[in-house]
Amino acid sequence: MRVTGRILKMKTELAEQVIYHLPLEDKRIEMNALIGRTISLNYENEIYCISCGALTKRSFSQGFCYTCFISSSETSECILRPELCLAHEGKGRDMEWEKKHHLQEHFVYLALSSDLKVGVTRSTQVPTRWIDQGASSAICLAKTPNRFLSGCIEVSLKKHLSDKTNWQRMLKNEVKQGVNLSAEKKKVKELLSEELKQYYIEEDLIAEINYPVILYPKKVKSIDFEKQNLLSGKLNGIKGQYLIFEDGSVLNIRKHNGYVVSLEY
Repeated sequence: MRVTGRILKMKTELAEQVIYHLPLEDKRIEMNALIGRTISLNYENEIYCISCGALTKRSFSQGFCYTCFISSSETSECILRPELCLAHEGKGRDMEWEKKHHLQEHFVYLALSSDLKVGVTRSTQVPTRWIDQGASSAICLAKTPNRFLSGCIEVSLKKHLSDKTNWQRMLKNEVKQGVNLSAEKKKVKELLSEELKQYYIEEDLIAEINYPVILYPKKVKSIDFEKQNLLSGKLNGIKGQYLIFEDGSVLNIRKHNGYVVSLEY
C-alpha cells in the first residue's frame, strides 16, 4: 500500500506498549502494525509550514517557515527556556495563545530516559511529553499555575540535574539502572528554596512506559531527508518520536513535521 502526504509528529497513547499513529494528510497510519515489516519512506521534495501552511524551501524549529519561526508563539524563546516566559506579566507574541498554553497548570517532572533528567510540561501534555522524549519512567515533582514558575523550579535544579536527553543512549535503551524515582524526588525537594517548595507534590505516582521495539540497535545512525530522500528497511520499533530500523538507522519524525512523504508498506 502507498500513502502520500504531509507528515506530522506521531500521535501516542499510553498502554501496555505505547500505541503510535502517524498523521499523513487526512489519514492516521497505525504504526505498531508495521513493526517487523519492511517499509519505505520517500521524501517528495516539498515542505509545508505547520503553522500557516505555506510551501517553504527550508524547515525551522521542527516544521515552521521562516516568517512563522520569527513570529509564532510556538517558536518563542520560552518554549525551550520556560523561565523566560512573560505571559504572567501580560506579555507575549499572542496573548490569547499564551492564555491557552502558558497561563495554564504546568508540571515539573523527573524522567528516566538514559539518565535522570528534569523537565517542564503543560499538564495536558502528560504523559505525551514523556513518551516523545523516550522516557522509560517519569514522576511529577511540582505543580505550578503557569509556565514561568515551572521554569524557575527547573532552572534551580539544573545545577544538580540534566535537562537534556541523550538521544543515542535512549535509542539503544541504555537506561541507568537502580534509580528510585520516589527517592530521587524526595532528595530533589531539599534542593528547592522555601518559596518554590510550596509547589511540591507529595503524591508519588510513577508512570512506567514500554515501547514497541523488537530489538534495540547497538549503534544508531540518524537519517535526515535533506541528505537522503529514500529510507527503506525492516522497522524494528518505535521509541520517542523515532522510527528504528533493523540496520540501526533512525528517523526523527518530529524533526520532519510538514514534509511531504510517500509511505509504502
